[in-house]
Order: sequence, then structure tokens, then C-alpha cells
Amino acid sequence: MALLDIQNLTVEFQTSTGWFKAVDGVSMSVNAGEVLAIVGESGSGKSVAMLAVMGLLPWTAKITADKMQFQGRDIQKLSPADRRKLIGKDVAMIFQEPVASLNPCFTVGFQIEEVLRLHMGLGKAERRARAIELFKLVGLPSPEDRLNHFPHQMSGGQCQRVMIAIAIACNPKLLIADEPTTALDVTIQKQILDLLMTLQAETGMGLIMITHDMGVVAETADRVIVQYKGRKMEEADVLSLFENPQNPYTKALLSALPENATGDRLTTVSDFLTVADLGGAA
Repeated sequence: MALLDIQNLTVEFQTSTGWFKAVDGVSMSVNAGEVLAIVGESGSGKSVAMLAVMGLLPWTAKITADKMQFQGRDIQKLSPADRRKLIGKDVAMIFQEPVASLNPCFTVGFQIEEVLRLHMGLGKAERRARAIELFKLVGLPSPEDRLNHFPHQMSGGQCQRVMIAIAIACNPKLLIADEPTTALDVTIQKQILDLLMTLQAETGMGLIMITHDMGVVAETADRVIVQYKGRKMEEADVLSLFENPQNPYTKALLSALPENATGDRLTTVSDFLTVADLGGAA
């Protein structure tokens, strides 16, 4: 049984001109111990699809799916209370902008201990000990002192590590990492990726990596889903995708990588595609 199984997921938002499909009939699954990368340009619906799973979209969003199951449980039919028990414990997410995702009014220690109190039922001393252990695990220096810091007192990379600590605090079975290295310098990017892959290998959790960086995909993924304007264009194991892409959009995406540039300008995806190539999705 797949850890997460989604069939024909559609997410729509109401606009002044009608309903807009941000996700259009996407299907995917991920198994325990597997790394699934979802790749595509900004606005392709990668994050929206996962926020739908997490139940974090506005109530005005229209979400439909033939199937949305976690370990065989229908997520769509869970009561709000049961969904809160699941999300943050068995399914966790590292959000794209860690500084914006952390509450500026509370210390990072309070925020990680809150997760441990709600989902694990730990006492005060146990929560503090576990928080220090997690901060050490994610590589934060002076973890005892760091617990008392507010997000604005920390760098972007440190806030990202705090977000990872919060996400893995309850040993989730599925971790969703949304652009976990965005806006970080190259050295910190590698440290964060190495940390995620080490945690994934040690715990056997399923990992969904949302990214637009094909280098990250090549380095981390077992399977890859390529999205464009809310639609799944291709799905393949990572080696097949890079060596023999089947969809015109995937070929264009790979051809537009800077290392494949020729002449005096960078090529873009649109240089390689027509509307016909995308079945009218352009």
C-alpha cells in the first residue's frame, strides 16, 4: 500500500472571471522510504497540490479528488479533529519561506515544544530535552540558548533548520519539503539537502521534494513528476527522466538548463515549445 495515494486531484480558486484551475487532474503516490520530486516552473501547482493534502488552503478553494488517501485512510473524509491529529504528526511539511512560516511573537523553543505537547503529550522537561536534541540533530549551534531566540534573531538558514526540526519532531511517516533551499547560499543549500537525505535514510520516511531546481532533483529523487500549469506532464524514475525524457515540456525544461546553453544567451522553455506540444496548456 502506498503511503500517500492521490488520484485526479483538482484545485480551483474563484476569480473575477470565474474559477481558475491551479491543479488540474494530478495523480501521484509515494511509498515509505521513497523520495518523490515534484518539479516545474513557479505557478505550476506544485505547492498548491501539497497544501490541499495538508488542508491548508483557504476555505474558498474548491478541492476534488477521486482518491486522497494516507495509509489507506481517506483524508477528505477525516473530521477536523482527526485531520489535526494526522497533520503535524504523521504528515509534516517544511514550508517555502521559513521566516514567514514561524510565528514572530514566540520563541522558536516555544514553537517546537508546542508541537511536542499537542502531538506527543510530553511534559515540560521532556519537551525541552527533545527540543534540544532536535536542534542538535539539525545542526543548530548552542541549542540550549537558541531555544530562547525569536525568529528575527536568526538567519534564514537557521530558521530553515528550525522548520526542519519542527517538521521531524514527531517522527513523521511522510515529510513534504517545499523548496527547502530557496534563498539560501550554496553552502547552506548543500547542508540542508544532506540533512534531509540523512534523516530520510535513517528513519525510512517518505519524502516529497517540491522544487524547480533540476540539480536538486538529480541529487535526491527516486521518481520525478513534472508539472506545468497545474497538469502532470510526465512521471518517471530519475535516471529515465534525465536520459530519455518523453514529454516535450520535460525536454524543453532540461534543454533550458544553464549548462546546456549555447551562444551568447540563455535559452528558455518557450524557445523549444509550441502550444501543440503542450496539448493547449501553454
